Amino acid sequence: MIHDALLRASVWLAATPSPAPSGAPSDDSVTPGLLGFLVTFLIVVAAVLLVLDMVRRIRRVRYRAEIAEKLDAEEAEAAARRDDGGGPQR
Repeated sequence: MIHDALLRASVWLAATPSPAPSGAPSDDSVTPGLLGFLVTFLIVVAAVLLVLDMVRRIRRVRYRAEIAEKLDAEEAEAAARRDDGGGPQR
């Protein structure tokens, strides 16, 4: 008796149709629209500007390091000349 009722209930629940889809979703709920495009565009512009600034700063640091190396080499060369020629002559 109870088994029969459970069996009928399960068959009835399994046979209940699910709601049919209403069709394709609307374009407004799928696309980001103008606001999404503008936000993405602004993020891309900001990223490009940051990359350009970073490249410029790295280049500047590299040039400063090269100039510092040249100045250090010139100072070492001048100090070596002073040590060789500045001592007492015999």
